[in-house]
Amino acid sequence: MPQLEISDLITAVDPHSGRRLPVRRAEVMRQLLDSGDDRAAEIVATLPTDQDGVLDPDAVDRLLIRVHTELQRLSEELRIGERMAGLLGPLFTAIRSTVRQPGPYRLVDVGCGLGYVVRWLASTGALGVDVELVGVDLDAALVGEAGRLARAEGLGCRFVHGNAFDLPEAATVYVSTGVLHHFRGPDLAAFFRAQAASPALAFCHFDIATTRLAPLGAWVFHRARMRHPLGRHDGVVSARRAHNDRTLLHAADVPGIRALLYEPRGSVNPFCTTLRPVVGVRPHLEAPLRLALGRAARRLVGPEQPAGDVR
Repeated sequence: MPQLEISDLITAVDPHSGRRLPVRRAEVMRQLLDSGDDRAAEIVATLPTDQDGVLDPDAVDRLLIRVHTELQRLSEELRIGERMAGLLGPLFTAIRSTVRQPGPYRLVDVGCGLGYVVRWLASTGALGVDVELVGVDLDAALVGEAGRLARAEGLGCRFVHGNAFDLPEAATVYVSTGVLHHFRGPDLAAFFRAQAASPALAFCHFDIATTRLAPLGAWVFHRARMRHPLGRHDGVVSARRAHNDRTLLHAADVPGIRALLYEPRGSVNPFCTTLRPVVGVRPHLEAPLRLALGRAARRLVGPEQPAGDVR
């Protein structure tokens, strides 16, 4: 049985209403023990509950905000904001060249957490004034903290508690960071189909790249940078649960979308866990995107790439 991430189990939200659901500590521990992860169960055993054994939601929220704050430091070290902007800039250039009506365009960050990417893009103005920046997450505490940070930093972006695919305003581009590996089996393809069925023109999802040594790199990196045992545990499990390039391209290859992978695995140090994006564009956008990327367009590969070129 694959390992589970503790953070996925200690909160539960109705995906339609956004209402917080009670989570029993004993049930979380049972799932972890059934998966063979005794250490994770020990971590959960330390979390406070009420008299009925339900995890204290306020304590869980404080813990997740703490862990996501540490994750933000990792994003800073990995220069995720700059890497995202380096691909989104040409993508919006391609969109502007093909869309008859001028902006504003809307970028929606799915599962934004503390909104690091959205806040980085807002602080730098990297995408231009005609791009509205919106972060969305089903976790109300994380979205609330993201909004507080944005206000404190005086940034022109906003954060919404809810389902990113149920917003009243259509997205032009969907993005995410470290979200894809949370979807398993048919849910992964359903995630991409939801975007293809929307009015969005493109998506750009960064997630953990897989190598044989990625879990070791994740262990070293999270041991050095993460302070809470939950963050250390989930960081390594994330690397083990990551989808390989071929799986992502297959899942993202849905009708109405041209699926592409940027930065093939051969260019990454195998000792380090890093992030690389899977990109989806409406077919008419592929040529303008390649033009806007210039020489970097050589780093885009599709599902038809010969075996061995995409892992």
